[in-house]
Amino acid sequence: MVTVIKIGGNIIDNPTELEHFLTDFSKIEGYKVLVHGGGKSATKMAESIGLVPQMIEGRRITDAPMLDVVVMIYAGQINKHIVAQLQSKDNNAIGFSGADGNLIQSTKRNHPTIDYGFVGDVKQVNTKLLATLLENGIVPVFCAITHDKNGQLLNTNADTIASELSIALSEVFEVTLTYCFEKQGVLQDSEDDSSVITAINEELYHKLKAEKVIHSGMIPKLDNCFNSLARGVQKIKIGHHKMLQNPDVLHTTITL
Repeated sequence: MVTVIKIGGNIIDNPTELEHFLTDFSKIEGYKVLVHGGGKSATKMAESIGLVPQMIEGRRITDAPMLDVVVMIYAGQINKHIVAQLQSKDNNAIGFSGADGNLIQSTKRNHPTIDYGFVGDVKQVNTKLLATLLENGIVPVFCAITHDKNGQLLNTNADTIASELSIALSEVFEVTLTYCFEKQGVLQDSEDDSSVITAINEELYHKLKAEKVIHSGMIPKLDNCFNSLARGVQKIKIGHHKMLQNPDVLHTTITL
């Protein structure tokens, strides 16, 4: 059994919340993988050195100067901070980008109308090495940086990385994928934190999307979820990290 968890930027940006999450994560038994982004920190750093961040439909445009910033923040500051905290909780964590050990290889996104810059779409996961790390007691911590096997680093969506790692590992293990963020799950009403939709299947998803109940950033997240389930992942949950140690905490379960 492998637990793959992706944490959102709002947890990373709040030191107290991050500490609570990592305490809960450190207590998970069995093999586990952590994936993190860190968009707000990258934006803040970029602005501090005079760069103007550009987003299209929630996706970051990553030119060469912005790539330097996201590599520095994601693979450096955030990743190593999380690894150090997990080590303090007796989890033998190692931080990775996709380039390390050729763990995640991507191709530069080729969009017909938008130049996303140095943005990668995952092509291949080194499942054998990843499984070996897990079987040797390592807790991999992945940032949202991959590579193209030709020396180029690429900014890559962290939700997608979590999904692709889960799909690859499901060839060897039973895998649960969990997306942790500041809300308790997918909400019926975005203004009401208690309006959690506890179970969503594909049919309900399309209905909620048509009704605009599910919109903006939740759409690519749920698209990733259904893609993962269709390709072998056993179970997917979305919600607050409190559910990691208390299964009775309200959350959303995604099924086909």
